[in-house]
Amino acid sequence: MSVWKPNVTVAAVIRRDDRFLLVEEETSDGIRLNNPAGHLERGESLTEAVVREALEETAHDFVPTGLLGTYMSIGARGGEEVTWLRFAFTGELGAFHADRRLDDGILRTVWLTLDEVKAAEAEGRLRSPLIVRCLEDSLKRASLPLDAIYTHESVWRS
Repeated sequence: MSVWKPNVTVAAVIRRDDRFLLVEEETSDGIRLNNPAGHLERGESLTEAVVREALEETAHDFVPTGLLGTYMSIGARGGEEVTWLRFAFTGELGAFHADRRLDDGILRTVWLTLDEVKAAEAEGRLRSPLIVRCLEDSLKRASLPLDAIYTHESVWRS
């Protein structure tokens, strides 16, 4: 009997004027678009994870300013059903590190309007079914303050 456990991910929702920063990445299903996003790793808080993932995938610093929300979906990976639990953060894009290589599989960053992202969704080019909802939510409601997230000190103990 297998144990069910969701895969915890973090995502950065970064907006400049009417465009959102996304990454184009190679996946087992082909080239897909996603928020700068990735898995929570042992020994880090959710905010530390989103800062790390944004840097790894965009070569930019990311300063989270709020928790946009938590999102859940079910999909497939390697023929197995997977539950994704996404913590999406709003924030500010910081310094660009030109000497930094993007994570393996990340081809480039792109700035797209919500309509362009929805068109990509209609074409099956999004990595996650949660992307459009996160972008829409960022336009229609305020994020929670970061102190709404509590990380116990035991997370950083070896």
